[in-house]
Amino acid sequence: MNREPLRPITQDEIARYRDDGAVCLRGLFDRDWIEALARDVDADMAAPGPMVRVNTPAGNPGMFFVDFQLWRRWPACREFALNSPGAAIAAALTGSATIAYYHDHLLVKEPGTRETTPWHQDQPYYPVDGDQVISLWLPLDPVARETAVEYAKGSHRWGRWFQPRFFRQAVDLAVADPRFEPVPDMEKERGCHELLGWSMEPGDVIAFHGLTLHGAPGNASLARRRRAYSTRWLGADTRYAKRTGQISPPIEGHGLSPGERMECELFPRVWPRGPA
Repeated sequence: MNREPLRPITQDEIARYRDDGAVCLRGLFDRDWIEALARDVDADMAAPGPMVRVNTPAGNPGMFFVDFQLWRRWPACREFALNSPGAAIAAALTGSATIAYYHDHLLVKEPGTRETTPWHQDQPYYPVDGDQVISLWLPLDPVARETAVEYAKGSHRWGRWFQPRFFRQAVDLAVADPRFEPVPDMEKERGCHELLGWSMEPGDVIAFHGLTLHGAPGNASLARRRRAYSTRWLGADTRYAKRTGQISPPIEGHGLSPGERMECELFPRVWPRGPA
């Protein structure tokens, strides 16, 4: 499996990430990565970890399956964290000299799933301050535009932090921060914002900033799965920030103190690379 992106990331793509807060990068991962991750994802769904959440109520069609920290349990996911093109992509887009791996987040919507991914920002869920927080949303199945994640263009530069919410219950997490404000009703405000979204093929990836507001519909397809492996990466300006209350995912045992760089055994430095 390739350690580097299949093609160079262009200056235009870097500019769109920094200006828009989200960019779709076409054809960066080879088939070997997609197939290996897909095997681990299906294995995890059969034997999930302690943070698993099923966001589809009993009796509803489909299934919205969520899990975290696959890289701590499954070999291809661990290899992805330590030796995939993800680190190079994160470094290129953030401009950071170093990159640490934070965590992974599996989101599967089986055919017919009605449950949406509510509008949210990623970073308010985390005990992390800094500007160089980046997510890579990698689909393992083809994604039609009507089932794709949507991003509010430029929202990472609004200077606003929105209260994190549980996906299933649609209630706020019990975490306090004076910066937090209610999430806007984006369905009512759709005409007020430019929303970015893309149809995608396996090998494409969306990179987006930790404060970019985004959400996704259910999976109305009756035949096509929507498995997405989303990973989080941290640049050199990120620091551990103590939050009062819940965080998600609840990663413990890192030993960091507030203000320390987000690098340790649980958040390993993956860029620059060591020898192959």
